[in-house]
Amino acid sequence: MATREADIAIIGGGLAGGLIALALAERRPELDVLLVEQDDKLGGNHVWSFFGPDVPSADRWLLERLVVKGWRGYDVVFPGFERAPATTYYSVTSDRLDYELRQTLPPRAILTGQRVVEVAPREVRCADGSRIAAGAVIDARGMRLAGELTGGWRKFVGRLIETRKPHGLERPLMMDATVEQLDGFRFVLCLPFSPTTLLIEDTSYSDGSALDRAAVTRRITDYGRVRGWSVKRVRNEEHGVLPAVSGGDFAAFWRATGNGVAKAGRRAALFHPLTGNLLPHAVRFAVMLAARKDFSAEALAEFSEAHARAEWARAASARKFAALLFGAPPDERHRVIDRFYRLDRKLIERFHAGRPTFADKVRVLAGRPIAVLGGNGNANRLRHGSLRAEAA
Repeated sequence: MATREADIAIIGGGLAGGLIALALAERRPELDVLLVEQDDKLGGNHVWSFFGPDVPSADRWLLERLVVKGWRGYDVVFPGFERAPATTYYSVTSDRLDYELRQTLPPRAILTGQRVVEVAPREVRCADGSRIAAGAVIDARGMRLAGELTGGWRKFVGRLIETRKPHGLERPLMMDATVEQLDGFRFVLCLPFSPTTLLIEDTSYSDGSALDRAAVTRRITDYGRVRGWSVKRVRNEEHGVLPAVSGGDFAAFWRATGNGVAKAGRRAALFHPLTGNLLPHAVRFAVMLAARKDFSAEALAEFSEAHARAEWARAASARKFAALLFGAPPDERHRVIDRFYRLDRKLIERFHAGRPTFADKVRVLAGRPIAVLGGNGNANRLRHGSLRAEAA
């Protein structure tokens, strides 16, 4: 049985694991890092986006090579209401992440096509019978759920299309909520990567996790037709079903994914409870980890749990807002988001960044109906096994 050795073994080559590997390569090059991914490609098939204020300037060094497009401002559109905040917005793609990881890490530091079946603080066992012995293991695989968390689901299908003529968008249409409201709160996102390249993503905040990809794809096609966009070809398609968390037992969640093992990304519940945005949390975790001096298995496990607990506590108001959204009747949920986007721009930025002030929390949650507090969404248990999809 073959055995590989490393100082740090990172299990999961998605965004969270990839950013940790890049941060360690930059700040701790003396460490022997091994990045393990079950697929042949690192990063999966995703577009990750973030608002400029989501990531402090001191941490931008980790993203400089990964950003493929940036915009100054975006648009949101609701029935009878439009807004164009000046907040900057950026996108990172899995293709760029895969490329930069392979350019930065030595070939021996990347192990793809290897499915992991068992993870321990210092050891990993693989499906082919091989094992990895490490000074410390960091589990950055997808989220595993067994009823510890409550809430609903953010479901999406995105298509990257090439149009025959310029589509006319110069900045993101972050949220077009004028579309028919189906399966909860629904909106369409459009990201213009070039004059003729456009990502169209159809998203719903729903009580159930079932995703009818064919139906959503037809809606995307119809949306583009209404906008007058003639499609030359579809360059890529992605989809995902992500938990939108309104509450739960963090301690039980942490135990369910293995005590004593350092965890990162969705495995550690490090994402925005409502939007599912992983990137700001992944950057913050990777930068903080790379600044450490003690990389023993015990120290990293203690650090990751303490960090995740602190982030869970900090996100309490975002979970309450998720409860407000899912507690409303499905056909009324768009009103909750409509009201949110009428608030102060800086408040919206702080909310997305996961750093609201006390006054922000009061303002966001003010005026919520009493009936909403015990709504059906807050009682929904997230029980759908391993969710490996990541947020766009």
